[in-house]
Amino acid sequence: MAQLKTAAFTVHGTEKQSLRWKRAASGEGFPSVGAWLAEVADLHLQGVARGGRPIPLAWARFGRFKVHLLDGRELDVTGRVSAPFGIYRGTPLGPGLPACHRLTLVYVPTGRIIATLRTERDCRALAGELARTWVRGNGSEPSTDPAPILKPYL
Repeated sequence: MAQLKTAAFTVHGTEKQSLRWKRAASGEGFPSVGAWLAEVADLHLQGVARGGRPIPLAWARFGRFKVHLLDGRELDVTGRVSAPFGIYRGTPLGPGLPACHRLTLVYVPTGRIIATLRTERDCRALAGELARTWVRGNGSEPSTDPAPILKPYL
């Protein structure tokens, strides 16, 4: 059986918060405050998604990812990354020079181009909107057509 991959976080709280968290975790049957906080954080993000607000994404300054271009080529490009999305300077025909005035949003796990937009702000906003809808589908790419979400950005 595959081993579960985990991550560890340090959370700072006041003494009063600590007491409340311990009571809540114990009262809800969690073995630790950490397990309870993880569940609470997941529920919060699901509530944000249901509430219609974009999911905040943390973008790394530089990353490498593959993209499937319109002509069928698969290229390794450099750009900003916030899993599962990437943004590179260029169009669906390929990466552009620094003078290129278009940015392309990519779904990194498949290398699929989602949209080519004018600003990085638009790419980030669209990624947040898509992340919101994909959280409902347990984080995988939606089976529904993303066209209604894309319409305001195009």
